Amino acid sequence: MKLSLRLERPSSARRSHAPHRMGDRVRRGTSTLAGSNSFDGPMMNCELNAVITGASSGIGKAIAIAIASTGGSVCLVGRDLARLRAVADVASTTARTTAVYQADLSTDRAVHDLVRYVKDDFEQFDTLVHCAGAHATGSIEKMPVDQLDWLYRVNVRAPYALTQALLPELTRRQGQIVFVNSSQGLQARANTGAYAATKHALKAIADSLRAEVNPERIRVFSIYPGRTATPTIKALCEGEEQVYRPELLIQPEDIALVVVNTLQLPRTAEITNIEIRPLAKSY
Repeated sequence: MKLSLRLERPSSARRSHAPHRMGDRVRRGTSTLAGSNSFDGPMMNCELNAVITGASSGIGKAIAIAIASTGGSVCLVGRDLARLRAVADVASTTARTTAVYQADLSTDRAVHDLVRYVKDDFEQFDTLVHCAGAHATGSIEKMPVDQLDWLYRVNVRAPYALTQALLPELTRRQGQIVFVNSSQGLQARANTGAYAATKHALKAIADSLRAEVNPERIRVFSIYPGRTATPTIKALCEGEEQVYRPELLIQPEDIALVVVNTLQLPRTAEITNIEIRPLAKSY
């Protein structure tokens, strides 16, 4: 089952926007990057119109709210409708429009229906953010193969299929694609073999896709966070009988800031891969 909801900022609260043209996005002046000083160079000051999967909590939620703050439109995708609506309430205070779409992307039907909805009802999008993901730990000796299959469907097949289906629209808009990966996508640890395998596969998809679509001026960006203060990591710490100390971890908003700043870079440059770790190495 899928449900969708669209919110719009009241007309009195909307900003005045010129027609969307790539050539109008570059200005000269003060950098919009956090913590930076003004400089005499071209900077992006653009709205981002994004489809964000996994937007109901954690990193996806933070990215959705950060992208909404650019004044564009966001389509929030996730399984938990109540939490999606809560995120939409926050996002709608700054976004032009906020759409909510409930879907479990582990099924092909859900991916197909989401693609149809985006093409029919969210035509203005120029950014696709893959943040939905499944996580499981266990030794290769004991983890059931059907759990590997589930991880594959959510972490590999769904973003592959969604990207493939929306690529023609992203190509026409010279858009951007973000893959929120994991440090396990670069180096696997013990008892993460199945999960890490899917994240290594996601890296391969992103790297190959970048080489294929760069000539069309599409940017593809992967970010590899270490342990982040999210519900997934809280559950992982509890399973490992560790004390969960979110203040020592990366914050979802840290990652959202990096993602938005990367997406708003001038079109003379691209960032391809970023590794981000907690400053305090407490785990």
